Amino acid sequence: MATTKSADAKKSQGFQGVRHAIIIIAFAFAVGICFYLFFLGSPSNFANGDAANGHPLNMLGTVYKGGWVVPIILGLLCTVIAMSVERIIAISACSGKGNVTKFTENVKKALKNGDIDKAEELCNKQRGSVANVVLADLKSYREMEKVSIKLKEKVATIQNAHEEATALEMPTMTMNLPIIATIVTLGTLTALFGTVLGMIRSFAALAAGGGADSMALSTGISEALVNTASGIATSWVSVVAYNYFTNKIDKLTFAMDEIGYTIAHTYEDKHPEA
Repeated sequence: MATTKSADAKKSQGFQGVRHAIIIIAFAFAVGICFYLFFLGSPSNFANGDAANGHPLNMLGTVYKGGWVVPIILGLLCTVIAMSVERIIAISACSGKGNVTKFTENVKKALKNGDIDKAEELCNKQRGSVANVVLADLKSYREMEKVSIKLKEKVATIQNAHEEATALEMPTMTMNLPIIATIVTLGTLTALFGTVLGMIRSFAALAAGGGADSMALSTGISEALVNTASGIATSWVSVVAYNYFTNKIDKLTFAMDEIGYTIAHTYEDKHPEA
């Protein structure tokens, strides 16, 4: 029966994230490759319409000349953007329908007045991960009123129920964040790899000597700089996204713990041990 209620609470939370992240990653890389080939590699971006040998006419053509590492970096960037959209939707569902701060204050006020029914009503209206955890705490609160054990054991049971409920909700909130965190480093390393390849081409042109190799020299330098810039941009976006979502999750976790602490101590105050 408890499992059914938990499942129903989970369903009411709405979108809980994409569990098969490989689908997002594959789609993101497909978009990155298509963007590289058909947009950056458009003939209009090069002299004589020749993407392979023509001189770039604008920045888009210059980025295309960065070589085959560019679509990889674009794939990583698209992955971060797609994962960020997925996390925004999922964490918004975890937050519930209303403002979490106001919800926390209202629940604490209801608990202070000893109105458990009001607190449960607020949770049913709010929904989301925070409300799910509070409902689990309140359920444990009511159960402890019916059993005859020591007060400390009752409070400990309520606290354990809170920890278990929080542990069940955390995967939904943190899902796919490790991928964004990985791209923070992977973007920089991929950029460094592309930079090294570009420098190798440049030094090869210098070793060959002669003015005829000036095009190869400039191409190698362009490749190195384009990969550096695009990789740094990808890592920058990844860092911002990861820190943003981590901060949002920390706020939700704090709200859960704050109410959980209040519920446990409310029980202790309302039911002093004889």
